[in-house]
Amino acid sequence: VEKVRLEQAEHQFLFSDGDMLTFMNNKSYEQIELNAELVGEQRAFLQDGMEVTIESYDDAPLGVKLPETVTLEITETEPTVKGQTATSSFKPAMLENGVRVMVPQFVSTGERIVVNTEDASYSKRAD
Repeated sequence: VEKVRLEQAEHQFLFSDGDMLTFMNNKSYEQIELNAELVGEQRAFLQDGMEVTIESYDDAPLGVKLPETVTLEITETEPTVKGQTATSSFKPAMLENGVRVMVPQFVSTGERIVVNTEDASYSKRAD
């Protein structure tokens, strides 16, 4: 069995146009367009200027790897109920990018949180 060596290059996300995403290579400044299917469900976490790693084989892109976490603002969530802040229960929240996540009871609308891009889970409050 022959081992395949994947090339990894750092790129910056520039913009999306329909199902096409445009990235710029950080070293050569060359721009490439990729189909959004390469990013999958993580596409919602792409932000202008975000640094990503694009894996390719023989100059054919195979996948896009986003940072492990992103910081986003909560645009909508239920108000905190007095007395529930000490429990470990979670409530649904809508983020600025339209993704729903479960957050602890003490988090409220307008706050910025750190979200794991792998599974869209709450990580912590942003500093």
